[in-house]
Amino acid sequence: MRPNTSTARPRNTRGMRLTRLATTLGVALLATATSACDKLLSVENPGRVPVDALLEPALMPALHAAALQSFQCAFTQWVSTAGMLAGEYWSANGFVNNHIWEWRGVQEIRNEPGTCAAARGSTNMGFYAPMQRARFELDDSHERISTFTDAQVANRARLLAELRAYAGYTYVILAESMCEMTVNNGPRLTKAEVLALAESRFTDAIAAAGTANDASIRNMAYVGRARTRLDAANLTGAAADAALVTAGFVRTAEYSETIPQRENRLYNLSVRNDFVSVAPAYRGLTLENGNPDPRVRVNNMNRVGPDNNTAVWQQQKFTGSGAVALPIASYAEAQLILAEASTGQAQLDAINRVRALSNIPALVPAPGADMNAVVLEERRRQLFSEGHRYVDMLRKNLPFQSGVNRKGQSYSTLTCIPLPNVEIQNNPNFKTG
Repeated sequence: MRPNTSTARPRNTRGMRLTRLATTLGVALLATATSACDKLLSVENPGRVPVDALLEPALMPALHAAALQSFQCAFTQWVSTAGMLAGEYWSANGFVNNHIWEWRGVQEIRNEPGTCAAARGSTNMGFYAPMQRARFELDDSHERISTFTDAQVANRARLLAELRAYAGYTYVILAESMCEMTVNNGPRLTKAEVLALAESRFTDAIAAAGTANDASIRNMAYVGRARTRLDAANLTGAAADAALVTAGFVRTAEYSETIPQRENRLYNLSVRNDFVSVAPAYRGLTLENGNPDPRVRVNNMNRVGPDNNTAVWQQQKFTGSGAVALPIASYAEAQLILAEASTGQAQLDAINRVRALSNIPALVPAPGADMNAVVLEERRRQLFSEGHRYVDMLRKNLPFQSGVNRKGQSYSTLTCIPLPNVEIQNNPNFKTG
């Protein structure tokens, strides 16, 4: 069982899985978010690890840390790529591998499965390969830790809960964004089937978080399951889960500037290098009273990007350094899910609880207002640069950018992401001819 991210497909054996995880540990055991102390858990890099060592209970926390780090790397790739696809950002650099995600080049995107960038100045995007790798490591680590007892592995219940919650997010992101899916060299899966896998992992995480008495993981899993149920049109279930999320909760993917692989790609692309620019639809947004909307903070930098063409408008939501955190799940998102799944006063109350988080006056909708459109606009603003707008556009069949952009590039009709060529060429269930 392994994600299809290489051009050669080795046989699917336990020994090869062990070797793969040993390589992962030898390369990048650095840090990951924990719910117990809400700060990074430092893990020493053990260097090259003998395969047999992966069967030792003492190594299980390191496997857990490596899997979570893989997710965090995949997540920053996802947020950056989704922002470009949704038209939150325009490409402001001269590199073709970045342009294609703005105008959504079909064949070019098929050839770009994505990777966790190792260079601070990298412009590459794409999330499929990193997210599949994270999914595999999270599931595999959960399977390994499950074979041991609480006495053998410290904080075992929390590790299992965390692995399941983060795995749920890999499945739901892939289900939402991909036109079709596969897992571990398996057959074609429908969106509904992948969402079911996501929900099962969130359900496991909720139970395990209860055992571990970890409110942060439990909240994270409730937000994730509410999101999954919303995707599946289970509005009753989505509302029930969203209502259980604690006020003020936020779970973030944390980054560091210790090495380039640990940095926040969105920050690097948008602040450090001027490689992307906030698109016009997100510039100068105001509230009903005419004041600037604090949820979409954007600055005109009065310069053009490295492409000598695109005016640079810089997002100010995530600034400070390449170590800035990105929200994975939050109370605000949960309340917006509740708003979408509700009607009447309950819907309006949920919207206004979110607006209050930014000290925004309560919304008083006009008579006969389309409240579905109101909720989507609140999501567009509150969740700006968090990877949600792209999903909402797919989920609600909203129009994508079309025509010809300022560089003379024609936008394609691509919306969801097709499986990359590397998957199709190496998965026997997808080969043709």
